[in-house]
Amino acid sequence: MKIAIGCDHAGVELKSVLIQLIENLNNKAIDKGPFSSDSVDYPDYGHAVATAVEQGDADLGIVICGSGNGINMTVNKHQGIRGALCWTPEIAALARQHNDANIIAIPARFISTKEAKEIVAEFLNHEFEGGRHQRRVGKIACN
Repeated sequence: MKIAIGCDHAGVELKSVLIQLIENLNNKAIDKGPFSSDSVDYPDYGHAVATAVEQGDADLGIVICGSGNGINMTVNKHQGIRGALCWTPEIAALARQHNDANIIAIPARFISTKEAKEIVAEFLNHEFEGGRHQRRVGKIACN
């Protein structure tokens, strides 16, 4: 799979670790930046990841900011995106299985690197279950 990943300045170090994990799990990471820890605006990078997923350039996306909230709000402005703020591996698994999340947001300042790696692994290792969840997911988008 191709995984787009982006962050703000709070997530640059974590992003590098997660890119290695993504590639170690036999996926391709598409780094949407930033490439330094200089202060940046999270929407710029959230939009870049969401656009890559929306346009099919990436299968899934991962976004990171200090709390995870701002960048998650950003990606969810895109009509084809179902972004989920994930702070535990279980939440990430359920986001994929029950909500068909195609992007996860990670709160860099509130979880450890180990937890972040577990969250990403769970997100990438699960699929949407469909079934009873399909009807609900079908009602998410505003048409």
